[in-house]
Amino acid sequence: MENRIVIEAEELTKKYGVQIAVNQLNLKVKEGEVFGFLGPNGAGKTTTLLMFLGLTEPTSGRIKILGFDPTREPFRIKEKVGFLPENVGFYEDMDARQNLRYIARLNRIPDRVSERRIEEWLELVGLSKEGGKKVGTYSKGMRQRLGIAEVMIKEPKIIFLDEPTIGLDPDGTNWMLDLIHSLSREKKITTFLSSHLLDQVQRICDRVGIMIKGNLVASGPIEELAKKKLGVDAKDYTLEEIYMTYFKEA
Repeated sequence: MENRIVIEAEELTKKYGVQIAVNQLNLKVKEGEVFGFLGPNGAGKTTTLLMFLGLTEPTSGRIKILGFDPTREPFRIKEKVGFLPENVGFYEDMDARQNLRYIARLNRIPDRVSERRIEEWLELVGLSKEGGKKVGTYSKGMRQRLGIAEVMIKEPKIIFLDEPTIGLDPDGTNWMLDLIHSLSREKKITTFLSSHLLDQVQRICDRVGIMIKGNLVASGPIEELAKKKLGVDAKDYTLEEIYMTYFKEA
């Protein structure tokens, strides 16, 4: 059975004065899909994420996230969606468990439920032994791992990740990519991934979208984009080659 659409944008536009940040974006993402969202700085990626999360209103167009309108039903979105920004914020004078417990209570998760989830995710992200240390002592990589635990504590249906492997060593990067893949395949969690690390995107994403100057210039499976833009088979291309071709044309 074909997976249902869980992220949908139709003619989505965001203007700041006369500047168009996102121009008539049309996009659909399916349940359980890992979707890579690519583009240079200033392309409109962050603005799109903010609209999807209900943190800024579109100028025009329509958005549906799990069937809900983020502008009119932001709390329904927050219940079912997780977001890991590039720079994760925590209370630095609190330890990891205290931070996760605080987030769980903000999301109205009963303590008896959250305590089990906290320990499970600290174990999964490799921070069980460091769970009692103040987060102010954590490295960038440890913060990224704790950020994943924070995102997953409410068991979201969709996760939005902005440069999730920044600050991770090679082992940590492989762990993160494997986790994203397993969440998609085993738990049917949809991942919307924004990253500049194209080799990593190529490794785990089912489809990608390329944003340039506020416009979605390409969207689809990487293999199809390679054939369409470069005229080559899967073994003869890299995502960077595809991306740079669209970038130069734009």
